[in-house]
Amino acid sequence: MEEINNIEVIPCTQSNYLKPLRVHYNQNGTKKTWDFMQTHDSVSVLIFNTTSHCFVLVKQFRPAVYMSEWERAKRQPPKSAEKTDEGSAEAAAPDSSEGQSASEGQSSSQWPLASTGITYELCAGLVDKPDLSLEEIARQEVLEECGYDVPVSKLRKITSYRSGVGVTGAKQTMFYAEVSDDNCVSAGGGEPQEGELIEVVKVPLHEAMTFAYDERLPKTMGVLFSFIWFHNNMSPKYKISTNV
Repeated sequence: MEEINNIEVIPCTQSNYLKPLRVHYNQNGTKKTWDFMQTHDSVSVLIFNTTSHCFVLVKQFRPAVYMSEWERAKRQPPKSAEKTDEGSAEAAAPDSSEGQSASEGQSSSQWPLASTGITYELCAGLVDKPDLSLEEIARQEVLEECGYDVPVSKLRKITSYRSGVGVTGAKQTMFYAEVSDDNCVSAGGGEPQEGELIEVVKVPLHEAMTFAYDERLPKTMGVLFSFIWFHNNMSPKYKISTNV
């Protein structure tokens, strides 16, 4: 998962997932313009294994996160001058990549470690199958990504909310599913034919909030919110502290 190479960044002129648009409008008599991205809504699922008392998350490489980290690294101030053996100040060498786009090619030493693009997330997927309900799509994602076969009737809706309101405004609907080891029918990992490479991660309930607030482990807001929801609504049932 953490071996990333042959990186090339090019303009996106056509996509099955994103469509950039610009809207002009008047608000209280003021003309305004806003650029946004049209994309699919999505579902996510907080999975709790009642056999081992742990949350089941997914871990995967996210190119958008990786490229964001690459851009952030480029904006870092240059390294301070280093002293030579004679004690004189030696100016840091200029960055050969300055003014060069990613598509023009970068040496491997100029790219961040692949691990900077890996995040911990809830099991999730796009709402792109009009013949299926949100619950049915969520069930498919749990099976494909995490390997648990959960009946639709066992999915409990937590809430829905808008994500990326400044860019996409897409809606995500979050569900809760309790599973046991008996429900595990495969190792999960996603659909390789769709380019998915997913690692299933288990977080013990008593370590949940320590995990959630550990900034060294990049994660989505969905993980934070769902763990807090579980603490407020479900943890008394299991009589185990979530470490909040």
